Amino acid sequence: MERIQDWTGKTIGWREVKPNGDIVIRDFYGKIRGKYDKYCDVTRDFYGTILARGDQSGMLVHDVDLDRGE
Repeated sequence: MERIQDWTGKTIGWREVKPNGDIVIRDFYGKIRGKYDKYCDVTRDFYGTILARGDQSGMLVHDVDLDRGE
C-alpha cells in the first residue's frame, strides 16, 4: 500500500493497486472511500456510484481534520 500525504507530510490515506490495475482508496482510519475500476475505466465511491470516468481516485481522500473543523 502506498501512503497518501497532505502538504505537511501528514498521512491522510492509503492507495492500494491490485494486480489487475484496480485501485482501492482508504482513509486515515482504513475505511474504504472508493475504488477505480480499470476494466470499466470509472471511479466509484464507497456505495458503488460512478463519480467520474477515468482514474480520479485522488479525489476520494481528504484531510480528516477538516471534517472535524480543526
